[in-house]
Amino acid sequence: RYSVDAVWRVPHFEKMLYDNALLARAYLHGWQVLGHERYRRVCEQTLDWMLAEMRGPEGGFYSALDADSEGEEGRFYVWTPAQIRELLGEEAEAAIEFYGVSERGNFEGANILHLAGGPEATPPPGLDGARRTLYEARAKRVWPGLDDKRLTAWNALAISALAEAGAVLGRGDYLDAAAACAEFLLGSVRDSDGHLLRTYKDGDARLNGYLEDHAFLLEALLTLYESSFDEHWFEQARELAETTIARFGDPERGGFYSTSADHEELIARRKEIGDHPIPSGNSSAALGLLRLAALTGEHRYASEGEGVLRLFAKPAVQHPETFAHLLRALDFHLATTREVALVGGDLGELAAVVRTAFRPNLVLAGGPEGTEQPPLLEGRTGVDGRPAAYVCQNFSCRLPVTGAQDLAAELSE
Repeated sequence: RYSVDAVWRVPHFEKMLYDNALLARAYLHGWQVLGHERYRRVCEQTLDWMLAEMRGPEGGFYSALDADSEGEEGRFYVWTPAQIRELLGEEAEAAIEFYGVSERGNFEGANILHLAGGPEATPPPGLDGARRTLYEARAKRVWPGLDDKRLTAWNALAISALAEAGAVLGRGDYLDAAAACAEFLLGSVRDSDGHLLRTYKDGDARLNGYLEDHAFLLEALLTLYESSFDEHWFEQARELAETTIARFGDPERGGFYSTSADHEELIARRKEIGDHPIPSGNSSAALGLLRLAALTGEHRYASEGEGVLRLFAKPAVQHPETFAHLLRALDFHLATTREVALVGGDLGELAAVVRTAFRPNLVLAGGPEGTEQPPLLEGRTGVDGRPAAYVCQNFSCRLPVTGAQDLAAELSE
């Protein structure tokens, strides 16, 4: 969750769903921008861990693993040289050196495994097998406590990470997991009126959803749509946007309240600000609505997002380090935003061109000819029976291109 020493070696051993979802996506973007294979590896290992250890049978994700087991912080995760030698035999010494394991230890007489030679150190032969052996042995220890409630907002962050990584890295299992989680939230974490709820545990969903639940899920559904081109997710995103505006919006001063208009009565309805440790509901709502406006051409969505930007512009400028997600929304609003519409049968090659690079100021839609949702696709056709790509700005599009190189050239301008 965070480090407790000066060299970032000793963690607080609690593992939170929201941290891992956000970090996986950050490492994915780092890999797209810088090309460091270790960033891709961290992204995939993080998401693989989420699927293996944090996923419930219905497709939702648990909230956290505790730091303690058997009454000791970190006990589940640390090792002694003797334990490693017993498990790995002749391969032990290479692993011990690579992971900086010593008799003295670096945490209360035991060892937190770390990359002793730095992130670019060359792994010794057989390390993958050694890691699996250690992991399987560790799994037999007494596990830390599990917080197994499913929170809507945190699950939405997981959907976004899995969907985007699935599309960028060609991991169908990630896309499937993102879709399953979205179906779970939309199908099982709602009340009898269809309103989104906050939490789910032991088959029971309860508590009114807050702004962050709605806003994070809006962003997640849009990402899932852009990653799969499944029109269902766009329709759900648009429906959720309408609900968010109606139940949380402030038409007089702009921005969004943290609680809905039909929430239990409070002394005052507050508006959350500050993107730490996760984005605020307002920042997320702003970006989600601005993205939705780019896909639909409907200015009223952009107007709602702009209301958030106007409301919080002053503190964001004064304290930018606490408004990272809001500044991302502001950048999306002020920059030249491109809308890319892909039309035709097999869109894989064209979609891969768009997804290869980190393109934060771009929205993507795709579908066969005749697709009308999102509106960005309406009236678009292929070219001579071939899939085509339209690069647009404010719904004004260039002539379509059919080749991957031509699309890449247009996007690089």
